[in-house]
Amino acid sequence: MTRPEYDAPDAGPQRPPGTRAARPRDAATLILLRRDAAAPRVLMGRRHRSHSFMPDKWVFPGGRVDAGDYRAPAATELRPDVQSALARTILPSRPASLARALAVAAVRETFEEVGLRLARPASTTPVAGDWAPFAADGLLPDLEALELIARAITPPMRPKRFDARFFTAEADRLESLTPTGGSGELDEIAWVDLEEAQALDLPSVTRFVLRELGLRLADPTRRPLSLRFARGGRQLETL
Repeated sequence: MTRPEYDAPDAGPQRPPGTRAARPRDAATLILLRRDAAAPRVLMGRRHRSHSFMPDKWVFPGGRVDAGDYRAPAATELRPDVQSALARTILPSRPASLARALAVAAVRETFEEVGLRLARPASTTPVAGDWAPFAADGLLPDLEALELIARAITPPMRPKRFDARFFTAEADRLESLTPTGGSGELDEIAWVDLEEAQALDLPSVTRFVLRELGLRLADPTRRPLSLRFARGGRQLETL
């Protein structure tokens, strides 16, 4: 089925006429869900206005997959059902290990952008490189806590494109509930309930994922959806 409101042509900058569509880059996003108030809340941040990509928009923590995400250690691994759903978003030409790397990227980006660790105690084996700060206390990513809620590919009209997988995790699996500000990419970070979140200045895909989250909360058996753009339309498919 098609839903034109998910990426209207005037929703953001478009690539220059006559240029080839950019190849989508693999990316991952983490929606942290907090249930200790009257209504469920999610963690969101506003992108700094100096960014060329979606300035001033409210988003969930996330970013592209890095090479180090393929070999990063973890305290727990993805559940088989999540692994299977992720595999259905990966082309045969891409490595099977991309599924795990996407999950690792979601956890890493959340730590880098808002200073929160989705982690559990693990071996104290030293971790080198970018993961050293994350594992400083003997904690490593808790991939088992992740659920896949959606996948969305930026349409060809956009100058920057991502093949993004959206994960959710319960906030009680975090080491702490207090964000620190992280890298500074987000200039305001807050826990907001779903109704408040819909009133923020959101990218259209973020609004789509928030809607899916509400439906998933009402029906935990709801399967992840994939949003893509083909043959001039916006298509939703069940993973």
